[in-house]
Amino acid sequence: MTRRVVFLDRDGTLMVDVGYPRDPAQVQLLPGVPEGLAACREAGYLLAIISNQSGVGRGYFGPEAVAAVHRQLLALLAERGITVDDAQYCLHAPEDRCDCRKPSPRMIQRSAQRLGADLQQSFMVGDKPSDVEAGRLAGCRTILLRGGAMQTDPGAADFVAPDWHAIANRIRESSASQRESST
Repeated sequence: MTRRVVFLDRDGTLMVDVGYPRDPAQVQLLPGVPEGLAACREAGYLLAIISNQSGVGRGYFGPEAVAAVHRQLLALLAERGITVDDAQYCLHAPEDRCDCRKPSPRMIQRSAQRLGADLQQSFMVGDKPSDVEAGRLAGCRTILLRGGAMQTDPGAADFVAPDWHAIANRIRESSASQRESST
């Protein structure tokens, strides 16, 4: 059986983007996230977080702050019955020119290998062009979350969603069409 994954950016996609989150008290899920992730699970997808956290590389805080925020996010999701299968974080600053920072597909590829995922049947969901580019370079279908007044250029995204309800619907539709084409 092919494993499919929804790769997820964190800040601005799963939780409110507060800049450089360092305190678990700053973690607040975006509207519709638990329901959207539950729909992805029901459609047969694994879930993986793929996130640049350059606050560490910039010296704003240490890796333990990233871990604390991550644990709080997982706790809030667990309260709603949602588990995450993998998480990959890049802690480098942009000027470090590492090979893992999005838009590089490296974190997605690493997670896909760990989970045994078929990237062509998987999605990358994010709120920034670097998320879309990373997903595209990895061979995933891409969804740009463009909530509120955000003026992000949809660029090469396969689908632009105004909210998590639209994301869940798109992934459910894709799952249904994949099932139909395999029968």
